[in-house]
Amino acid sequence: MSPGDENDYGEPSGTRVRLPDADPYGGARRPARSSSRNLVMVVGVVVLLIAAIAFANRGGDDSPSTAATGEGNGDKPRTSSTAASGTKPVETRSGGIPSGFARTEQGVQSAAANYAVALGSTGMFREESRHALVDTVYTAAAAAGLQAPMDQAYSADFLAKLGLDADGNAPTGNTFVSRVVPVGTTVQAYTGTAAKVAVWYLGLIGMSGENSTDPVTSSWKTWTFDLRWVEGDWKVAADEQKEGPAPVPGDDKAAASDEISKAIEEYGGFTYAR
Repeated sequence: MSPGDENDYGEPSGTRVRLPDADPYGGARRPARSSSRNLVMVVGVVVLLIAAIAFANRGGDDSPSTAATGEGNGDKPRTSSTAASGTKPVETRSGGIPSGFARTEQGVQSAAANYAVALGSTGMFREESRHALVDTVYTAAAAAGLQAPMDQAYSADFLAKLGLDADGNAPTGNTFVSRVVPVGTTVQAYTGTAAKVAVWYLGLIGMSGENSTDPVTSSWKTWTFDLRWVEGDWKVAADEQKEGPAPVPGDDKAAASDEISKAIEEYGGFTYAR
């Protein structure tokens, strides 16, 4: 949700996240040095916190950027990272989130995409569901270091800027929207017990309603996850986000608030698998 510039969920966009204080994929994990970076780390892990803050304050740069179309001079775009594999998706869930991913590159990509969807949902704006999501998605050590700082980040003042009450609920007659829609994934590193996976996604955030002054807007970001194989499944040890790549906006006519609310109610999210 709340979809990262993280933003959502301020703004250490593009900075490396240490959890608790270890450089993700910076070589051998280093011993923890300080707990003072926990709050900074929070901003990087919650998918839409940076975006949410930017959305609430309306102070960001709205100019579009263009996505790269290749990986080198004359190179054709590679499609292997998004090609369907035909493998059956996972059928188990933990706390409402898909679980039991395969110990393969395909499995870790599916895990990263599904975790991005969960961490970008409206559940992150309510304390009870946020705690459950973090405990499910992150390693035990990472979750323990994140819960308190996240509670501070999702303060009543922050929620109020988004039009939510202190419990994260939208006003009667309004629909709060926070979604992450993965467009593609790629494995940047993989050993069988650890992996680094980048998820390129479209984020939606805003308040849909007749009296809303903050309509639902979209943003493009890349969320990179540092995952570990723990007790038979992939878990997030650290993560970071950065802006883009964002395509040039089209000429689509913006929908009315009631159309957005209806679409959010009628169209559920996906379970991603490759």
